[in-house]
Amino acid sequence: MQNRINVDYTILSILILLGVASIFTLYTLEPTLSASEGSGYWLKQGMWYVVGGLIITAVMLIDYDRFHQITWILYGVGLLSLVMLFAGFPPGIVHEANGAVSWFKFPVLGTIQPGEFIKVILVITLAHVIVRHNNKYVEKTLKSDIILLLKCIVISFPPMFFVATQPDLGGFLVLAAIMGSMVLVSGIRWRILFFIGFIALVAISLITAVSYFFPDIVAGFLDTSGLEHVAGRFIGWLNPEETNGGYGYQLITAMMAIGSGQLFGKGISDLEVSVPEQHTDMIFTAVAEQFGFIGSSIVVTLLFLLIYRLIYIAIQSNDDYGSYLVTGMVGMFAYQIFQNIGMSIQLLPITGLPLPFLSYGGSSTLTYMLAIGIVLNVHSRTKEYMFETRWKN
Repeated sequence: MQNRINVDYTILSILILLGVASIFTLYTLEPTLSASEGSGYWLKQGMWYVVGGLIITAVMLIDYDRFHQITWILYGVGLLSLVMLFAGFPPGIVHEANGAVSWFKFPVLGTIQPGEFIKVILVITLAHVIVRHNNKYVEKTLKSDIILLLKCIVISFPPMFFVATQPDLGGFLVLAAIMGSMVLVSGIRWRILFFIGFIALVAISLITAVSYFFPDIVAGFLDTSGLEHVAGRFIGWLNPEETNGGYGYQLITAMMAIGSGQLFGKGISDLEVSVPEQHTDMIFTAVAEQFGFIGSSIVVTLLFLLIYRLIYIAIQSNDDYGSYLVTGMVGMFAYQIFQNIGMSIQLLPITGLPLPFLSYGGSSTLTYMLAIGIVLNVHSRTKEYMFETRWKN
């Protein structure tokens, strides 16, 4: 048995490279930002990386198995913060930006987005529930599988609901991706999952088809139901040229910026296309315009290697709880990366999601660092034994 602590230097190296890319890109964007957008984002991002490094260190000092003891406390605090945003309480602290009520704004700390931290909290809660359920129901039956599925849905629905009402479509979809990835490996029999997946695929296909052929009818329905922001995103995605502003304009400028970079890019700070929210959700367009396909491919490769490494750690863990924790992080990162880059090239609708470890943002960056800290914690406490059998039931 190994007694030394396993430190995954591959993940740490990837984080350092992504951090350098993020800070440098934000520095090159500084001259293009308007006075209303602010300045000094690259310095602030560097600070968030330093704080995030401290968080990773602190999390690794605690045995992740102890999360069982505080699971429901974390879930309660996270859900309470979302309820407070929903209720607009307290009035002087709740902050609204771009039509979304998603932040608490404190005098010294600045803005904090509970919807980011609830992602990690949901992973911890679902992992706890799945492990406890599987320990209780050793002999799996159709009934026990359905009970576990209902448990996951009941736990995930409240944070998904409150995040959706902020409104934050991107955050809602990330929480759904977390739940889906963890349910997928929870031990629920495949025929149940295939049935649910088939129903979901048919529903998504019908919604997309109706939105494409009857956009006015769908927009009218969404407007009357209070989901007009969803209509704007879908219309801007399907017909960006027909919209006079908003998401259509953002998508067009994003594709112009990416396309103008061509193979090798225009060069450092040579940014001619003004893309809204380029320092946050659309930072990939700045990378593509300055460094072209080559630079973009390097960033995508680093992100792919990160996901690959997380999957490897989840498989290697000889503790079910650790595997579930890392699997939830895989679902969170994989979806956000795919969605962010996909929405920049019109593959997916714009949903306002940051690109992990590159986009500017205090709450998001600290959330990603916390998630990586948990992953490194699981890896460091995974012991390897001689003649160990890697098969799991």
